[in-house]
Amino acid sequence: MKKYSACIRYQIVLTIMVLFLATGCKISYSLSGASISPEVKSVFIDFFRNRSRVINPTLSQAFTEAMKDKFVSETGLTLNTDQGDLEFSGEITSYDVRPLSVQKSETGRDFASMNRLTITVKVIFVNNKDHDQDFNTPFSAYFDWDSSKPISQVENEAVKVITDQLIEDIFNKSVANW
Repeated sequence: MKKYSACIRYQIVLTIMVLFLATGCKISYSLSGASISPEVKSVFIDFFRNRSRVINPTLSQAFTEAMKDKFVSETGLTLNTDQGDLEFSGEITSYDVRPLSVQKSETGRDFASMNRLTITVKVIFVNNKDHDQDFNTPFSAYFDWDSSKPISQVENEAVKVITDQLIEDIFNKSVANW
């Protein structure tokens, strides 16, 4: 009988310690990898204006909405229309298409065999619950394609791939703490 009661007491103490440690932690975790303080309840994402020399007319809206979707769906934060515990603002600073590699044709002329679209976004992040996490950082991502296809043929796919990568990088820097 004593053997079982000591074992039960040990299990109870161990369970209480685990519960105490789990509830005493100041960071909550989600399946998305976000580690957000339980004090953080809301997020505000301002409209990202396109200030690049080349303007893709749908990029600002698409980028801003994708940011909102990512943060609401993967963190459970409430999206505010003006201020939030977490705030994102910034602008699209570059939308640049360049030849990636140049080769010589059979006639001796140079031609681009691959092209690259690069998009750069300047992001200002403010954590109103912990200003040590604030940052003002540019993020860039790119998409390469065979130059036999014009940009008009690959642009929608390229912008989607780049936008997804940029938002993932911003998400990881701001709330995933990787």
